[in-house]
Amino acid sequence: MVLVFAESVNGKFKKAAFEAVTYGYQTAQLMGLSCAALVLGKAADAGELGKYGAAKVHHLANDQLNNLDSQVYAAVIAAAVEQLGAQVVVLSHTSTGKSILGRLAVRLDAGSVPGANALPTYTDGVFAVSKPVFSGKAFAHIAITSPVKLVSIMGNSLPPAIVGDAVAVTPLEVPVPASRIKIISVSRIEGTTPLPEAELVVSAGRGMKGPENWGIIEELAKELGATTACSRPVSDVGWRPHHEHVGQTGITVRPNLYIAAGISGAIQHLAGVNSSKTIVVINKDPEAPFFKAADYGVVGDLFEVVPRLTEAIRKHKQHA
Repeated sequence: MVLVFAESVNGKFKKAAFEAVTYGYQTAQLMGLSCAALVLGKAADAGELGKYGAAKVHHLANDQLNNLDSQVYAAVIAAAVEQLGAQVVVLSHTSTGKSILGRLAVRLDAGSVPGANALPTYTDGVFAVSKPVFSGKAFAHIAITSPVKLVSIMGNSLPPAIVGDAVAVTPLEVPVPASRIKIISVSRIEGTTPLPEAELVVSAGRGMKGPENWGIIEELAKELGATTACSRPVSDVGWRPHHEHVGQTGITVRPNLYIAAGISGAIQHLAGVNSSKTIVVINKDPEAPFFKAADYGVVGDLFEVVPRLTEAIRKHKQHA
């Protein structure tokens, strides 16, 4: 069996969960196994995961699991893996998945590959997974030989695909250990697509000259239905919140479209965005390093280019 841990936030599933189930289903097809989903804590419409390939959905509805405690989650998932006899376990490569994967590998004595970006290969009984390394400059192909295999899948690595219908949800009973931490409050950014899940991202840097000018970036993002982001210097000086910082020391993104305005393209920033499918750079400096990584580049003043781009998109939408 391939078991997919499907994350829910405030009882709702996001795109990362559907991507993980799609990945699990396709992996199961490759290996001649079945695919099941595991849901912890409060979750509405868990049976909908069946549409993405889960033949069964196992739900452990325990109030202790409504908020993340990585130690408790790892213990519960490990117990579920052993009870259900899973051979492959798939997680999303989110902050939650990252905090669980290592703990889970130790508990299950399992080989793990964090941040896979493609389906595994399974040839002559050898299970291998590829992942980008050296900030995306190369790819590693890793064979996992342990009885239980763990993989976390990068966001936007493959689109969620509906292959079936909703299924009945099966209650699961495994021990839930007492948490050693006390959660006082939980604060989440609401109303926007999280950067790791975003398919469209509009980002800007010090070329904006100040936070008061960010309106043109937000306007472009609004027209595109995109999530906004920024470079590290911008978040460091407080122009934008830290959860928008993308790069090697911030959030790694893999959108279908990444627009960068007023960002020079230092290697630390490129490391977090160079897996984007299409990169568009707007900068008045024709020697900006970012142009070497760009699919499309516009040499010009962003304060002229961005509003004109926004207006062109607006007109296109009106006549579409």
